[in-house]
Amino acid sequence: MFLSKKGMIRIFLRSCTRLQLLQNYCKAETHQKMANSQFDYVKSFESMDSCLPNCWIVVRIDGNNFHKFSSKHNFKKPNDDRALGLMTRAARSVMELFNDVVLSYGQSDEYSFVFKKGTKTYNRRSSKLSSVVVSQFTSSYVYHWKEYFPDLQLGYPPAFDSRTVLYPSDKNLRDYLSWRQADCELGTLSSDKNEILFSQFGINYNNLPQLHRKGTVIVRDKVTYASRNALRKEPDDKRSKAQSMLLALNIDIIGKQFWEGNPHILAA
Repeated sequence: MFLSKKGMIRIFLRSCTRLQLLQNYCKAETHQKMANSQFDYVKSFESMDSCLPNCWIVVRIDGNNFHKFSSKHNFKKPNDDRALGLMTRAARSVMELFNDVVLSYGQSDEYSFVFKKGTKTYNRRSSKLSSVVVSQFTSSYVYHWKEYFPDLQLGYPPAFDSRTVLYPSDKNLRDYLSWRQADCELGTLSSDKNEILFSQFGINYNNLPQLHRKGTVIVRDKVTYASRNALRKEPDDKRSKAQSMLLALNIDIIGKQFWEGNPHILAA
């Protein structure tokens, strides 16, 4: 088949266009690679703040200027069960996100999250763990606000700060958690607690519910689908795979009883 002169010109121009496009693409790719190579050095300024191995990692979040926040939103004093419930709901969302959090403890406007010793989450980077925990907690706090304060508009966004602390031994970890629970009890001598509560709020400390006296500890309890269905009186669907459930408890964690009843926590 013979092509006319015009046909040959069209084919020639089409080929040139394709070649030009290919050349432009190659130039762009080369430029991009050079640009990436040119600016890659800035990565060296990042701090690879990996936590030491074989240590308990605790991320503690605290309400930032929560005295002002609680006053603005008319929290009941000395304890507001709605606010405490919301804190625990936000803490549960963190534990739902991180399976390696074996326990969390909270009171007032703070919560501590204990990662198991061998966690590899985010390569154990302190800044990453701290920032994701506090952002997940804060976003969940705002998201679930209406569930606990249905008749109160959120006046302004709450803020929480966070820190990562390492504890090398089981005793160190237990002492830390004991310290936080002791702080829940007003951080004063017991003779002063009754006086403060009674004089300012007309409350006898000994009559306070465990939630106010002990704070809240959230642990994982593994149950099978079959046992869960039995508890709910649902038919057994023949699944026996274990599933982790989160239990929020208002109990003493300073004494031995809690730890002897939950040996899997320190074995994590």
